[in-house]
Amino acid sequence: MSDSHLFKRTIHKHEVPSEYLPEGNRTIRVYLPPGFQDWISYPVVYCQDGEDFFNFGRIATHAQRLIIEEGWDPFIIVGVDVDKKIRTSEYAPDGERYAIYTRFFTEELIPWVESHYPVRNVPEQRILIGDSLGGAVSLSLAIAYPNLFNRVISLSGAFYDAYFAQIELAPTLEQIRIWMLIGLQENEFTTDRGTFDFVELNRRAFQLLKDKGAKSHYVEKDGEHKWGFWQNELPEALGAFLGPAPMEFTL
Repeated sequence: MSDSHLFKRTIHKHEVPSEYLPEGNRTIRVYLPPGFQDWISYPVVYCQDGEDFFNFGRIATHAQRLIIEEGWDPFIIVGVDVDKKIRTSEYAPDGERYAIYTRFFTEELIPWVESHYPVRNVPEQRILIGDSLGGAVSLSLAIAYPNLFNRVISLSGAFYDAYFAQIELAPTLEQIRIWMLIGLQENEFTTDRGTFDFVELNRRAFQLLKDKGAKSHYVEKDGEHKWGFWQNELPEALGAFLGPAPMEFTL
């Protein structure tokens, strides 16, 4: 790639202040596309496990290549970091910190990003993405805040019972478009809540979402519950919403 400013990969780190989080702030990473101009508005991808998406998923590297080499329209990526020790507490609907984390995300993070960067502020142009619990909480946010989000990418979503309860309570999920991936070798994965068959959980989630009217694209393929699998699938996942020919989702 050229070293000119047009092709420069730009990533900023910020501490977003919070009145909800006991720590008082949260670290985020913001990728700006090549040729970024602050007078142009851009679609935005919000990543749970932000540090992992940038370091292990190499999402900024993928984005840079897709925009420069494959002609995708540019977009901004916001990675929201998480402390792994409290991750389940923040991401699971029955977790102690879930309520304060989701309030931070929707009432503080989104307004902060939209006041500092020229990202588009409509649900169709805000994409939520996450791996494992991050994928599940991305869907959870879209269910709880339909006025903010309706585009979701779930990489091997860890759909525990609390997520199914949330899906079942929703009167309709017709507004949601979700791209789901699960690896066939994820059928016996040990977590801090026990050992789960994530293949079966994702199949169940996919069917329940269909029953609620959500439009889904569901992919099963050989893969384990790790970044070596997810990293390679990111271009296809992002392409469903951001590529030159966005996917037509169906029931």
